[in-house]
Order: sequence, then C-alpha cells, then structure tokens
Amino acid sequence: MFAVIKTGGKQYKVASGDMLRVERIAASAGETVQFNDVLMLGGDSPQVGAPLIEDAAVQAEVVDQIKGEKVIHFVKRRRKHSSKRTKGHRQKLTLVKITEIMASGAGKSKVMAAVGTGSVSAAAVAALSGKSADAAAKPAKAKKADAPAKAAKAAKEEAPAKAEKKAAPKAKKAEAAGDDLTQISGVGPVIVEKLHGEGITTFAQIAAWTEADVEAIEEKLSFKGRVGREDWIAQAKELTKG
Repeated sequence: MFAVIKTGGKQYKVASGDMLRVERIAASAGETVQFNDVLMLGGDSPQVGAPLIEDAAVQAEVVDQIKGEKVIHFVKRRRKHSSKRTKGHRQKLTLVKITEIMASGAGKSKVMAAVGTGSVSAAAVAALSGKSADAAAKPAKAKKADAPAKAAKAAKEEAPAKAEKKAAPKAKKAEAAGDDLTQISGVGPVIVEKLHGEGITTFAQIAAWTEADVEAIEEKLSFKGRVGREDWIAQAKELTKG
C-alpha cells in the first residue's frame, strides 16, 4: 500500500518504512507526526481525493532536523555593467521515517499534525505540543515583567563601576598634566604629546637636562638641534622661577 501526501508545497509518494526528506517541520527528533493532506491511497482498493481523502493520514517518526545540499546562485550582469554576485543556500529539511498509512481514523489518532515551521504561529506550536495558548503566554509575560527589574538592578550594579571608570581617566590626566609645556617657545601640542610619551611633563625636568640628555632626546624624537636652537633649557629655567 502506498499514499501520495502533500507537505511543504510538494507532493510525495510514500510507503511504510520509507525515509523521506521534507520541508522543515515543527517537531523534535523522536516525535511522531501525522500528515493529514493525503491526495491518494494506492493498493488493492485505490482511492483518489477531491482534492483530499477525508479522515486518511500518514504517520511518520521524526529522525532528525537536517539541511539540504548547498545550492549556488550566480548572477552575472551583461557587459558594461561588470557586476556579478554569488550566493550559497542550504534548505532546512526534516528527515522522517514513514511508520503507518491510515485509510481512516486520522481524527481519533491524537498524533501531532505535521506543520511547517514557516507557516505556524507561536500559539499554534503551543497547541500542537499539547500546551494551551494561555499557558504559553504566561511565562512570556512574566519574563517581560521581570525585564525592567533586572535592567534596573544591572544599572545600579554598573553605576559605581562606570563612575570609577570615568574618575580614573580624570585622575590620570591630572597626574600627567604637569606644567603647560606649550609656554616654551617652539613647543606645540604635537611636541608636548611626544615629551609626555617620554615622561617629561614639567619645566624642572627640561631645566635639568644635560648635553647628553639633549642629544638623546633630539635623536629619539627627531628634533634635530631644536632644543639648543630655541634654547628650551633657558626658557624652562625662567618658567620654573615663576
């Protein structure tokens, strides 16, 4: 005996024991589902539906949720447009094993109907799984109600940490500020940044430079005689006096 069923917009000829790949069904592996859209029953006494056979069904066990082979979609535009596009797609499928073909008694079987995931609402999934829509909705509402409280709690916990983070850069900035080195003629913001990078933040540090220190800093920061030419050390000594 065989049957012709419709699911996922396609028709399949099936017999007991067949393994079948169909469009994704809202069911987990190990569950039994029932295909109620039977178009034809074959065998000793064949039946043809108009379009479906009333009270007939095909039951199957869900083996696994799988994906089909990758399909490459390549689009090449005509010349002068120089545009092309390649996309890959793997269709979501459900692997089922046909267990029983029923010529009648589908309405009394109490087996979950095979419904595609793309055409079923949350309420329908709850109904198919044996839960009422109210029972499915209550946990969701509870979660929504808890969300503001959790958010407020998280905000309170994060507030001190954020305050510490904001305060830390200010403290570092105050420590690193030192003297305003731009008061030295020839020292601009870029040079100040370089000097800060070497740990030089005060007039006293520059005033204490030796010839060896000047050579080292000029070579390291590529000042090329600028310190001596613009007499930074003398300027720093004057500024240190205040």
